[in-house]
Amino acid sequence: MPTYRPGPVSLILAGLVALFLLLPLLAVIPVSLTPTRMLAMPSGELSLRHYRAMIEDPRWINSILLSIRIGVVSSAFSTVLALCFSLGVWMFQPRFTAALVGFVLLPMVVPPVVSAITLYFLLTSISGVSSFFGYDTWLGVAMAHAVMTVPFATVLILVSLSQLDRRIDLAARGLGATVWERATRIIMPNIKFGIITAALLSFVLSWEEIGVTLFITSVNAITLPRLMWMGLRDNIDPAIAALSVILIIITVLVLVVRSVVVRLRGAP
Repeated sequence: MPTYRPGPVSLILAGLVALFLLLPLLAVIPVSLTPTRMLAMPSGELSLRHYRAMIEDPRWINSILLSIRIGVVSSAFSTVLALCFSLGVWMFQPRFTAALVGFVLLPMVVPPVVSAITLYFLLTSISGVSSFFGYDTWLGVAMAHAVMTVPFATVLILVSLSQLDRRIDLAARGLGATVWERATRIIMPNIKFGIITAALLSFVLSWEEIGVTLFITSVNAITLPRLMWMGLRDNIDPAIAALSVILIIITVLVLVVRSVVVRLRGAP
């Protein structure tokens, strides 16, 4: 089977586009090495003071740990909700499937500020009943993030289910399998990569969520994006550039490891 190899013009154009997209990210690196107390390009002298300040400042460490905790909880909650809904729609095929799917996808199409205001009033109302789960609590933020990420997880799981042969489920039902056995032993093992992808995407969306977080937090639940926003709004802290460089390095390492693993699996 003949394979297509791009010509030199295509490679040059692709390289120019990649360079154009990467230049803003590369510009953060020298900014993070500036010796000044403001975001600026270094003028000859380089310094790691902002990396040291970020490590020594407990606010950054606490916000990172809090964002991880919120991301894990919201990812697990949204993935479970999306999985239950998708399995129910796929297995039972209710009459109003399209309407149900559209209702679940509403947070994806509604403007974020509308969702943020709605969640703000909801969590403030809950705060009057319980201080553990409500406004400006990490659990309240996790549930709010789950509401925003459920549509994305649902789409991924529904796509995985659409590629599954329905005759497998029919055969299991014909052999006397219960609904629970069909779901856990037949369907879920065949869509496990879709479930994992939905969980990872939900975590990433929760990790970077800032719009809703600004409405439902104040001084107690300070996530990493909110702390970065506060740093840019109040004093333009160069430690934000240092943190951005660290996140870029982590992302590149993850992509490199994934490419190596995929290549090793494809090797004979």
